[in-house]
Amino acid sequence: MARLKEAQLRFHTGLCISLYALFLVVSITSLNPVTAVATPRVLKGSTPDEGESYSRYYNYDDLTRRLKSLAMKYPHLANLSSIGQSVMKRELWVMRITKDPNADLPGKPKVKYVGNMHGDETISRQVLVYLVEYLLDQYGSDPRVTELINSTDIYIMPSMNPDGFEKSVEGDCAGDAGGRENAHNHDLNRSFPDQFDDIHVQKDEIPEVNAVIKWILDNKFVLSGNLHGGTVVASYPFDDSASHPNKGHYSRSSDDALFRHLARVYATNNPAMDKGEPNCPDDPTERFKDGITNGAAWYDISGGMQDFNYVHGNCLEVTMELSCCKYPLASQLPREWENNRQALLAYMEQAHIGVRGYVKEARNGAALPDVQILVVGINHNITTGRFGDYYRLLLPGDYNITAIAAGYTPMTVTNVRVVKDKATELNFTLAPLSDDTASAVTSVPMTDAHATATTTTTTPAPSSPTGSDATSAETSGSDATGETSPPSGAGSSVQREPLQPLDFRHHHYDDMTLFLRKYNTEYPSITRLYSIGKSVENRELHVMEITDNPGDHEPGEPEFKYIGNMHGNEVVGRELLLNLIEYLCRNYGVDPEVTQLVNSTRIHIMPSMNPDGYERGREGDVRGYLGRNNSHNYDLNRNFPDQYTTVTDPRQPETIAVMNWLRSFPFVLSANLHGGSLVVNYPYDDDPEGRTEYSKSPDDEVFKMVSRAYSQENPLMHKGHPCEKLYPEEYFKDGITNGAEWYNVPGGMQDWNYMNTNCFEVTIELGCVKYPRASELRGYWEQNRRALLQYMHQVHKGVKGMVFDLKDGTGIPNATITVEDIDHPVRTYKTGDYWRLLVPGVYNITATAQGYSPVRVMVTVPERGVKEVNFRLPRLQEEGTGQAMNGGAETAQDPNEVEFQSFIKELSIGSGLDQLIKTTATESQFRYRNYKELSEFLRGLHLNFPKIVSLRSLGQSWEVRTIWALEISNNPDVPEPSEPKIRFVAGIHGNAPVGTELLLEFAAYLCINYGKNPAITRLINETRIVILPSINPDGREQARPECSSTVGMTNAHGKDLDTDFFGNASQRVVEAQPETRAVMDLILERGYSLSVALDGGSLLTTYPYDKPVQPVENEDTLKYLASVYAENHPTMHIGNAGCRGESQIGNSGVLRAAERHSHMGSMKDFSVDFGHCPEITVYTDCCLFPPAEQLATLWAQNRKSLVSMLVEVHKGVRGVVRDKSGKPIMGAMIVLNGGVRVFTGEGGYFHALLAPGSHRIEAVAEGYQQQRQEVLVSSFNAASFIIIEFDMDNHIFGLPREFVVATAAASMTALIVTACIIWCVCSAKSNRQKDGFHRLRQHRDEYDDEIHLTSMGSKKSLLSHEFQDDSESEEDTLYANKI
Repeated sequence: MARLKEAQLRFHTGLCISLYALFLVVSITSLNPVTAVATPRVLKGSTPDEGESYSRYYNYDDLTRRLKSLAMKYPHLANLSSIGQSVMKRELWVMRITKDPNADLPGKPKVKYVGNMHGDETISRQVLVYLVEYLLDQYGSDPRVTELINSTDIYIMPSMNPDGFEKSVEGDCAGDAGGRENAHNHDLNRSFPDQFDDIHVQKDEIPEVNAVIKWILDNKFVLSGNLHGGTVVASYPFDDSASHPNKGHYSRSSDDALFRHLARVYATNNPAMDKGEPNCPDDPTERFKDGITNGAAWYDISGGMQDFNYVHGNCLEVTMELSCCKYPLASQLPREWENNRQALLAYMEQAHIGVRGYVKEARNGAALPDVQILVVGINHNITTGRFGDYYRLLLPGDYNITAIAAGYTPMTVTNVRVVKDKATELNFTLAPLSDDTASAVTSVPMTDAHATATTTTTTPAPSSPTGSDATSAETSGSDATGETSPPSGAGSSVQREPLQPLDFRHHHYDDMTLFLRKYNTEYPSITRLYSIGKSVENRELHVMEITDNPGDHEPGEPEFKYIGNMHGNEVVGRELLLNLIEYLCRNYGVDPEVTQLVNSTRIHIMPSMNPDGYERGREGDVRGYLGRNNSHNYDLNRNFPDQYTTVTDPRQPETIAVMNWLRSFPFVLSANLHGGSLVVNYPYDDDPEGRTEYSKSPDDEVFKMVSRAYSQENPLMHKGHPCEKLYPEEYFKDGITNGAEWYNVPGGMQDWNYMNTNCFEVTIELGCVKYPRASELRGYWEQNRRALLQYMHQVHKGVKGMVFDLKDGTGIPNATITVEDIDHPVRTYKTGDYWRLLVPGVYNITATAQGYSPVRVMVTVPERGVKEVNFRLPRLQEEGTGQAMNGGAETAQDPNEVEFQSFIKELSIGSGLDQLIKTTATESQFRYRNYKELSEFLRGLHLNFPKIVSLRSLGQSWEVRTIWALEISNNPDVPEPSEPKIRFVAGIHGNAPVGTELLLEFAAYLCINYGKNPAITRLINETRIVILPSINPDGREQARPECSSTVGMTNAHGKDLDTDFFGNASQRVVEAQPETRAVMDLILERGYSLSVALDGGSLLTTYPYDKPVQPVENEDTLKYLASVYAENHPTMHIGNAGCRGESQIGNSGVLRAAERHSHMGSMKDFSVDFGHCPEITVYTDCCLFPPAEQLATLWAQNRKSLVSMLVEVHKGVRGVVRDKSGKPIMGAMIVLNGGVRVFTGEGGYFHALLAPGSHRIEAVAEGYQQQRQEVLVSSFNAASFIIIEFDMDNHIFGLPREFVVATAAASMTALIVTACIIWCVCSAKSNRQKDGFHRLRQHRDEYDDEIHLTSMGSKKSLLSHEFQDDSESEEDTLYANKI
């Protein structure tokens, strides 16, 4: 037993020690977990290919491979071609770098660099390869590079002499090893035609020179650099002179000052060149002041390339010597690249100084190539290119510039102001010569009142590498005044009287229409006749557009409008505007003022807003009311929404048309011509109290300025006594008045212009008699001719400019321009341009845009002209292929992703989508198809376009008709979860087949244009498009061709399918219809980002919910998606469907579905709640079943909107969720703004559309840590790609893992230690008790008597009392029982 006891003691002791050791281990482990839990990382894009090592020279094969690789990697920016071959048949490679490098487009000056002309001068060869890679790699991330590529057509030839290079030897600084000449031993820089000498070289021996000469002459290069080696200096023309002294003779060109400037730009930005001390071993004392030299003054050479460029091309070229050693060791390459990188960029930016513009023919607007551009005082002319474009580099100053072309009247513009680092735009319009103009030169001063020569910033051209002014506003302006004589030798200046209108009479509607058609036909290059709608009696509301590029908005060109005859019996405005149309057309290209005005302004003239009322008016009516109102007898100038008063009269079709028109164009200034008095009336027209008192707008001073501009030019109006016989007491100081101070007019058009658009409008009362006799009309023209022109000039007052994205240089639409202390912001147009009328003074102006940091600048608006202020806004959150959710390494963007983002942005801003629609017009014979024909049509698409179309059956209707689903994508049978998926649905109501026909045409449109139109092809390649043209084929077969028939609305079982979509069994009373079930199964496949359902019976777009839910989660996004469709529809966005029995919808054509018709079980609600896909419903026409002949019109109206949905589906936020090992996590939940949920699908991909703005995103996956992130969504940028990489969840019961583990370990250890102590104490007591039993048995005889005498109980009782412990073990009891 003793051995047992000792063993038990050893066991207990060892157990205690082991448990204590375990406690220490657990404690340490809890403090230092084996698996450290990291926060999710977000990876951006893909790792780029390894770039330049700057450690070796490229031989010809290496060079070829490198250039081809870069061209393939950046096809959207680079195009590699050969301009010819060397003697040894090596290609003379040229890399073209610009946006859209495969297209030859006007508007970008061409710049070139040529290297390695001498084969052994090799630094240039490598530096130009590095430049190619640098430009391509930095595009989209470096604002300076991005702007340069966007605005410049860059050509880079790394090696003009590849044969010579192959003979050269690395380390040969002096050129002793050979290689300078070509393979026929000719120095290529002595082989060009020379102005002072004859060059005797056989052409077939210098194929390199022949190729470059042709290249120069075929392209209108503006600027060039020829890179050499052997010293460090920039050398400029001329390289020789007539006398040919060896050195020291300065041979000055006509542009000597400009050449010095260009050479100095390069030298200043090259730290090795700037000092002018090259310290070359062969001539250590050689010095070049400022690092530049005249070529001939240095040493005379004949046959040089830079002189040929200047004398025979439009191009100014400078020769840059880059290093003392001609072929230094490759280890020197990094230093040489750093020395030249900034200089190469700064030099290219000089292509954007001076004057640029276009020369066009006056009659038809055709571009005039090879027109000479002369600058007085500079004996060097350039010529226009094939697009009529020219670029004349000039230093800052004032110039007189003339355009001369054979067969046309020359035109001179005087006092053209050229400013630093910015190109002044100067466009010429030349009229064909006639007998009376054969010897004349049209001369016009470059004044702000008349100017088309506007200053525009084409590049920031920073002199510092950082471009420190990148986020600030850029300001410029032209304030040259006066007129000087035309240049000598160009002809004499002749002031000709403008041609006046020939006929003054009243024009009824048909006569007016013929007049407008006549001038539109005779002057198609400057006019466009269009209609904005119809009157009550279906007369067209004609508008004549007059500008140099009719039909297109030109960024930077303001839009102006005149409206006449709003009151039908006030006819003077109608006739004056017809006179004005004739005057502008006949004097364009003849009268300088008219020509400049038309070239610089987009003018819209509506002669009659109320043609119905006019037809009821009576000639001779002085102050009557007959014909004043429209055919519904409503005063149109009391029919607009008012800021102070609720206008209860129903909105009239003329009013709706004008409101729609004003929302469609970025009008800046306008006038509404009336009759009955003689005064200019400016806003406001009413006030909150309805009193006749001065009601001041925030721009009161501007309105008074433009009002006086008109009144002062009218010889009677400015006197202020308009109608002394009719209203003897009436007086208007300066001939102007505030509207409400004159009399209160609620619902007026001029106030609505100011309150709801960027447009400033005044109302001009032209005379006391409303409908004067025809014999008096000439007098009205004479009184108002100058005033009409002068008022149009006011559109060029104040401030104008662009708001750019700092990163990629694109314009930002809908940015806000605010002027401090003037509570009236204006917004940029689609292209990012804006105009803000202001009186002269100093202002603080701020540009803001969603997702960008604001930029503020102080601007001085001149007394005359417009000040240009361009803003470059930095993004709040850098856009890329990814956005970090908690940091993560930044990697370079995938060039394809960058290109696609640019593609989406181009379609989203400006006229990108309009251009796409114009270039993809389709002709179709529209008709309604029955079920059989529909099925055959769909099969036909599948059979004719099998590579992009798949057709499948979703199920069958009650009458066993197939419910078809057509998918269009570049791989329709291959799952591509990374691509967004969009669903187009129609025919849920069989009696509204209009949507079905539109979707069938849409499908055909996409298929036919695939492979033909690049934009359509790209959209199909990047999108999965699913089209369900007819959900209810049974109802369609029953439908009647009637506008409002309900026959066929339900399926064959009598069920309205749009009330049959229920996701919860508790909500469903009966089994789902087969059609419903088929579509529900498709929706539940998920993966869809957007759904668009087409219906009929109204003209609006609705968004979820149809059920009465309040509030609606994610309503901003749902409403935004609906508004995108409506805004791209020509009439829907006005918000007044004009459908019988429907009230006005609002200002946007968008409505929450429940507000139109509340019901349960709708398809769109099911799509949102159970498919996690937003769905909008588009009602395409007031009729459910419009006549077949209207289908073509409806298609034209909806085509842009449908395509816009394909663009929109690529926005929002998208990404992939995966674990640390890269394994995608399917079923992860992405919570948007704390409410709406989307789930990751196959591959862990997710995509959610969101309204523009900032959004909160939470990423949740079971077993992983939840993450939150703010993301910015733009209305014009493609979705950023987010990669969420998770480690295991670091929380237990919502607490950090480290804390929970440490607490649990400590608690467990405490319990174990306590148990050990108790165990040890118990063991000790048990051993003492057992030792007592042994003693008792050994001395039994001694104890018997004592026990007998002292205890009346049992022996056990005694032993228990004296020896047993409080806790009795089984062993103790055993021993006691034995006794």
